[in-house]
Amino acid sequence: MRDAHGTPPRDLARPLPRTVWLLSWVSFCADVSGELVYPLLPLFVVTVLGGSRTGLGAIEGGAVLLVALLSATAGWRSDRASGARVGWIRWGYGLPVLGKAVLALASGWTLVLSGRWLDRVGKGLRGAPRDAMLADAVPQEQRGRAFGLHRAFDTAGAMLGVLLAALVLWWFTGTPTTGAADRAGQDAGGRALPYRIVFAVAALLGLISFALTFLLREPVANGRSTAASAPSGAPDAGRVPLPRAFWTMLSVQALFALANSSDLFLLLRAGELGCAPWTVVLLYAVYNLAYAALAYPMGALSDRLGRVGTIALGWLVYAVVYTGFALLDETNAALLWPLMLVYGAFAAATEGVGKALVADQVARERRGTALGIFHATTGVMGLCASLLAGWLWDRFGPHVAFGCGAGGAVLALLVLATIARTVRRTQSPNRPMRQ
Repeated sequence: MRDAHGTPPRDLARPLPRTVWLLSWVSFCADVSGELVYPLLPLFVVTVLGGSRTGLGAIEGGAVLLVALLSATAGWRSDRASGARVGWIRWGYGLPVLGKAVLALASGWTLVLSGRWLDRVGKGLRGAPRDAMLADAVPQEQRGRAFGLHRAFDTAGAMLGVLLAALVLWWFTGTPTTGAADRAGQDAGGRALPYRIVFAVAALLGLISFALTFLLREPVANGRSTAASAPSGAPDAGRVPLPRAFWTMLSVQALFALANSSDLFLLLRAGELGCAPWTVVLLYAVYNLAYAALAYPMGALSDRLGRVGTIALGWLVYAVVYTGFALLDETNAALLWPLMLVYGAFAAATEGVGKALVADQVARERRGTALGIFHATTGVMGLCASLLAGWLWDRFGPHVAFGCGAGGAVLALLVLATIARTVRRTQSPNRPMRQ
């Protein structure tokens, strides 16, 4: 929105502060590290170490629950003490370095479990405090831009990590039919060596991310730390109730999360339609490319036009993409590429903007708690969504699984339309929110 002279409001035109840029670079390095490991982990557990698919499911299921539970705790604790956000963030980026080092040395799936869980403990500890620090660092009128920039850097790191993982897969495995004889002649140590090298490199990249956290300082507002304890006579932040608008917004985002199953199902479907392993990873890179390119523009759009409308657009795109996957078969598998490209627009319109919407609903001293509850709730709902999608796929096939995901998104979109006025009333992008 522009003023009477046609110029943007001062807060919209102001450059984003150093804290936002620094957190964005921290996430960039961390995601290069994380996405180097993520696509290779199933192959390492099942084909190299001889672990079961049930064991792999236990590793990932437990990891999701750890992140959900720790997010709420870390967010709440970071609200209660001065300077607490930086400490939680450092732990959150430091533990994954140890986790990846354990993966590099793992000789059985139980050690993989330990390494993966250490990595996810770090994610659970850092997510809500980091997002609260992003929200603390900027006024409401810049919040969409701040979260959009962070998601753009985060996803660009993920894309680079995925491309490196795709290169590794292509180099060592080729297509499903080439290189098989060579792999069969290798012993377990020979098959494991490339994975161990990649995991060690990932640990070193994670160490860079951890080192950058020591440059962080708590954002300062009105001459004092934004994480400082409440002044004398003010109510304890932990006892201030979260507003009704927050719970209303959370309930509709949780409903959508119940339809939003793991992206691994999209990649699994691509593999079933004949894509080679390295091609599947490249499809994931295409998604990340669109996500990284659009995250900042979508965040800026939400500052000008509102968060609710931007999120609604993203959910509509999700429904279209999942409908496309429900209709795909071997004869039109080439449509995987544009569908994954469009799917990146969904993530760009919802991930960072959704967090900004959470921050808009609550006062500064409760942001960590609110964002922690948000991470925990959507994480648990996402786990349920993946379990449901897997069951529907096994019982009725991929067409039903993806069709139900699209239907759930449409349902959430309709519910969002009914509560949009309530949420917009607390989140007019051009009206300052009392802190």
